[in-house]
This record gives sequence, structure tokens and C-alpha cells, in this order.
Amino acid sequence: MIESYTNSFLGRLVMANSEAATRSHDRQAPIARVFGPLAQIFNPLVVRFAGSRYLPLWAIIRHRGRRSGRLYATPVAVTHTADALIVPLPFGADADWCRNVRAAGACVIRWKGREHQMIEPEIIEDSALPAFAMWERAALSALGIKRFLRLRFA
Repeated sequence: MIESYTNSFLGRLVMANSEAATRSHDRQAPIARVFGPLAQIFNPLVVRFAGSRYLPLWAIIRHRGRRSGRLYATPVAVTHTADALIVPLPFGADADWCRNVRAAGACVIRWKGREHQMIEPEIIEDSALPAFAMWERAALSALGIKRFLRLRFA
């Protein structure tokens, strides 16, 4: 009995490890370990104000779940270029909202009080830093955020 349980457990463990190996895990920024647990508390509060013209640093990404089809609204920091919005990824490219947007290939962002259709999500590295103000670049570097999601205006 113990032997069959052990074999069964090890079989599931091997299967879980092989599944984990096939999914590319992205390293989170060090700040994510601190603020990750707090996100569940603060996100519902931030959603009320993010995306308004009064808080241009914050936007709301509206996206649909990959498996559930459920609609989500996620507050994110954002900056812009002439043809795109740039979103820092403190929780990495494996964050559910980021995976949802990339799988769909599009999303809607409420930013500065307006809704924007966004397309062609793309993960970029430090090349996005010049789009941020000098104080924002310093903060992103200090927080260890090195990856960004670029979303082009439709």
C-alpha cells in the first residue's frame, strides 16, 4: 500500500516537474515579493481611481481570462510613446493578466479618462526605459523591474 502511494506520488511529482519545465517562468522583480501579497488588498482600491485623467501614471487594463472567459480589470502603471503604451512588469511576463493579454493579442486600456483599443502586445527589455521620465527610470531600476509590455494603439 505504501509502495503504491509512493509510486503514485512520485509519478505526479515527475509529471508536475515536466509541466513546469515546459512553461517558461519569468523572474519577478524583487519588489514583487514585497508587494505581491498586498496587491489583493490595494488593487480593488486603485481600480477606483486608476485610468482617470487625475492619475495619468495609472491605467486599467481590461482583458478576458484565457480559460474562464471572464472579464478582468487590472490596475497598472503606464507611460506612452507616439504609437504605444508601455507597462512595467514587476511580477514578470508570467503574471496572469499579462498572459491573458498576450494570448488574446489585444485589450482595452482606460488611461487619462479615455478607453483605448490596444493591439500587438510584446514583451520588451530595458529598451523601454527611455520612454519613462528620469525619476521613473530611477525608480524602475531601483525596484529591479527590467521587463515591459508594449501595447500599440489600434
